[in-house]
Amino acid sequence: MPGDRKLSGLQEKASVPCGVILYGTTTLGKPRKSPSESRYMRPLVGLVLLAGVAVASVQKLLSTPSFEAEQNEFQFDWPIRKVAIIGAGPSGLAAYRELTEAGLDVRIFERDSVPGGNWHYTDEVPLDAPVPNAPCPIADFVPSVLAESVVLPHSEELADDGKGWRDHRGPKPIWESLTSNAPAPAQQFSQWPWPAGTQWELTHYQARNYVRSYASYLNINSNDENPATAYNTRVERVEKRINQAGREQGWRLWLRSLEPTQNNTYRATWWTEDFDAVVVAVGRYNAPSMPSIPGLEEWVQRFPDLVRHSRQYRRPEAYANQTVLIVGASVSGAEISRDLNRHVRKIYQSFRPNNDNATHFALENHLRRIPKNTTFVGEINRFLPIPKGSPIQSGLVELKNGTLLSGIDSVLLATGFRYSFPFLPQYYDGATYEPRAGSATTISPFLPLNGAYIRDLYLDHFYIWDPTLAFLAFPLAAPSFPSLDYTPVALAKVWTNKAKLPNTQTMQALYEKTVEERGGYGKYVMFWGPQRSAGKSIPMFTYFIGWLNEAAVKYGGKQYVARFVWAWSQTYALSSLKEIGHYWEIAHYRGPIQLAGPKEDDAILASLGLVQSNGVDQGRNDVLCYDDDW
Repeated sequence: MPGDRKLSGLQEKASVPCGVILYGTTTLGKPRKSPSESRYMRPLVGLVLLAGVAVASVQKLLSTPSFEAEQNEFQFDWPIRKVAIIGAGPSGLAAYRELTEAGLDVRIFERDSVPGGNWHYTDEVPLDAPVPNAPCPIADFVPSVLAESVVLPHSEELADDGKGWRDHRGPKPIWESLTSNAPAPAQQFSQWPWPAGTQWELTHYQARNYVRSYASYLNINSNDENPATAYNTRVERVEKRINQAGREQGWRLWLRSLEPTQNNTYRATWWTEDFDAVVVAVGRYNAPSMPSIPGLEEWVQRFPDLVRHSRQYRRPEAYANQTVLIVGASVSGAEISRDLNRHVRKIYQSFRPNNDNATHFALENHLRRIPKNTTFVGEINRFLPIPKGSPIQSGLVELKNGTLLSGIDSVLLATGFRYSFPFLPQYYDGATYEPRAGSATTISPFLPLNGAYIRDLYLDHFYIWDPTLAFLAFPLAAPSFPSLDYTPVALAKVWTNKAKLPNTQTMQALYEKTVEERGGYGKYVMFWGPQRSAGKSIPMFTYFIGWLNEAAVKYGGKQYVARFVWAWSQTYALSSLKEIGHYWEIAHYRGPIQLAGPKEDDAILASLGLVQSNGVDQGRNDVLCYDDDW
């Protein structure tokens, strides 16, 4: 059982001071002198010192009153005992691990039939992405919530129309040949390492099996019949509930399961469950972003099978001997271009500079991955109308520099994704949604309608106005698996009073300072790249580790050392893993990962001879740049 397992590596005792780590039952400062243990001492002593440095850095650089000053702490209005996790991908599994280990009663809800999140590949593709974009509150799915007059639980038999199940489970945006864009040592839970000798570049099948094996280790795989899990279950609505005294207390989830029956039918069941806290771990790749390019809507309506979002791409054979226009050159655009290259007649790769003022990954990182026989073209101005009855090949695509492209057989729009949370409609800016009877009506919106980012998250995780709602693994450029060693721990510690948040006013002030330091609101306000801080001039990883270690000294619990961060980061890490990151960048990206601002990206396009429009096209503000940050 999960509660009985012995964690490998760094499992700490409650009274260990900062900078002193236990290995098993041995204090590193006073090791037992046995040959079997001496081999661990030299590298781990260095880690002990780094842990102390991390804590000291937090204590030295914090410019605000200490977290632990009791008069400045956030006080929860109700005890947290029961927690819901939405999503059973890697982040949801890590949250389950830490929350159950902390003694909380946890339920995990997954709309798909198995755990794994994006790593669950199927030949089944998502439904067509609409143009123009669907409103962000329903860009992932349209919630299925019954009328209030219907008594719950309620079940119905539904015919399979070929779309209902796909919409419910949400096929994932990965293709058959996709491999990891991070090395295996950075794609693992520290308690569940890959076998020795595992190749660094992982197929999605390997990643899928790995995540499922970890779910089995936690006893929450889909075949474990653990009552803590609910697979094939989509969360349709989350609302703050009102107790019998008329006060807010916890959350109510409206749920819908879909189970196959006989004769191509499904049994749909609706019900509700109540919780004290909620973790949103649904990932970033559920709602496609389609650009507002003039004429694109007509092309999509005329040729829906030939003009598609990249999330529907599966195999290159479907494009054999075609001329393909790929719009976008970030991770998906570049990797799909590589996959198609040997099968198609010609590839046009259209992209534009990333005009965001915030620091971001340079286009150069992805362009180095694209085969040299690809024809790079500039930004698209419009898709010209195609005469009725004429094939798509007769259509013309006009670029911003006036060039016309013709003879195109297929268009793939690798134009990214938006944040979409259909189960939280009342929290969108300008929402008119009316909560149900028994739910709170006082709402503080924090979700922008353009889906570019999530607002009002303290440390990019805790909803400031009610920290019983948390979002996990949404920051961009945060190595997902390594960060899951400690970000879920923060949720568990805070919700069990083993770490403290500052009061609401202090959280909001610190958050506003963080936003200002990060260049204001925008797509990269949650970018955890190099030199990106917690609003206190401290790298985010260093801050989390130092904060949790400091809390462990006062309240008990685990202490941590950074296990892995990319070579460009200043955060402390095992030197061997930093070297792995360095060599991976050279092998995978043909050089170190580069950061850029708008000028650097413009220079790259100029070097390719592509003429771009000056600055940001103000008529296209809904386009979140051609970047999906895979």
